Amino acid sequence: MKAIRVKFKPLGKRYFFGTAGESLRDGMSVIVNTIRGIELGFCTGEIFDLDEKDLSSELKDIVRIATKTDIETYEKNKADEPQIIKQTKVIAKELDLPIKVLEAEYTLDRTKLIIYFESENRIDFRELVKRLADLYHTRIELRQVGSRDGAKVFGGIGPCGLIVCCRTFITEFENVSVKMAKNQNLSLNPVKISGNCGKLLCCINYENDLYKELRKYAPDVGDIVKTADGPAKVLSCDVLNRNCKVKYIEEDNKFGFLKLDDIEFVRAMDKRKGEEDDADSE
Repeated sequence: MKAIRVKFKPLGKRYFFGTAGESLRDGMSVIVNTIRGIELGFCTGEIFDLDEKDLSSELKDIVRIATKTDIETYEKNKADEPQIIKQTKVIAKELDLPIKVLEAEYTLDRTKLIIYFESENRIDFRELVKRLADLYHTRIELRQVGSRDGAKVFGGIGPCGLIVCCRTFITEFENVSVKMAKNQNLSLNPVKISGNCGKLLCCINYENDLYKELRKYAPDVGDIVKTADGPAKVLSCDVLNRNCKVKYIEEDNKFGFLKLDDIEFVRAMDKRKGEEDDADSE
């Protein structure tokens, strides 16, 4: 079936929609029906053939190509959103609600107003919803999002000195674990491996597959390996440069740096199995 990717924000998640027989192209505005209501989205990329087995749910077709009136309505909605955010912050402060208001979005037909906020605790926002409904005369939906989504709204500079990835190209957040940092011999100091959101840096995930593959053919710390000068214990292993630091067992206080090609070691089957189990659990 013919499908195309549609996004609702510049760096938002991409969703699949059927083309409904329309000639669509990259950047074209279209009207779609989502779980939130009628929305205006933007085509991303070109039309492609989508296999039904790749779908987790029924594929919806676009409703139509957006008209000039649709686009004008969309732009008016967007123009109203900054004031809505400002007003929501005022009301939340009056109600003493510990929340950080992030974004506000109207559906295209303004039948629903969705407000995103961040908070460390569960919030009773019933009074806030009531006040907002009385003010804007539409259905109000408040959505609590995580700290990563909050950081994506505010942006900032990462430890690399560049604008954070979530403001430049990341469209979906992937899981990042401490094990990934360990695989790359990164410092486990939370300050050094955490982003502006307080969570582990997204970039830790970028090279994880490479490190995981290289470690299949390298000894672990603590392994006993055979060298030209006798057996030695691995103290650290740099899989990218393919060398390791060892301590010789038969001689006290003798250490050395060796290339992986110059040592012999056998990966235990239980370690290989452990790697596979860990990969499955991620």
